[in-house]
Amino acid sequence: MKRHSCFVFLFCGIFLPGILGFPQTNTSIDCDSLLPNYEAEPQTSAPPYIIAVSFDNFEPGNEVQVTLEALGDAGFKGFNLQAREIDGDVPVGTFKITDPNTKGLECHNMTNSAVSQANSDVKQKVTTTWISPPDVRELQFIATVVQNLEKFWVGIQSKTLSPTPSESVNATGKTKRKVCFSV
Repeated sequence: MKRHSCFVFLFCGIFLPGILGFPQTNTSIDCDSLLPNYEAEPQTSAPPYIIAVSFDNFEPGNEVQVTLEALGDAGFKGFNLQAREIDGDVPVGTFKITDPNTKGLECHNMTNSAVSQANSDVKQKVTTTWISPPDVRELQFIATVVQNLEKFWVGIQSKTLSPTPSESVNATGKTKRKVCFSV
């Protein structure tokens, strides 16, 4: 009887997560290539997901709300979301984790430089807050979204966000002008 129990426990621990859907363990998305760590090819069709941002412009320290959302009923189980400079290949800025379905990731030794799923539940939308760093150029948010083990999209992009050199947009979205006085 003891042998039978061990076999059942071993079988469930190894095979059940893959049978039921998105495995709970060992399913990460590479920080650089944005490819999942399992054997499958990315979809080449238009992704049924969008990345929406709260502002078009930012300055150092601004907080930008970022939403990854499914179009229609195309939910998703996994994702990796980053901010990258245009033509850049490493994440910039950090994320403040505000959604219970998200968790921060460490890429290139930077804590919370990317955001991923905190569980394998099907999601329609996740929202997070990105904090812009100093000295960053134009950027986009970029994501890989995993619908299931066979279907995922790599390189989904938001619109381009630009730094604001002479005018700035504060966290409320209101513009403030820099004024210089000489005495």
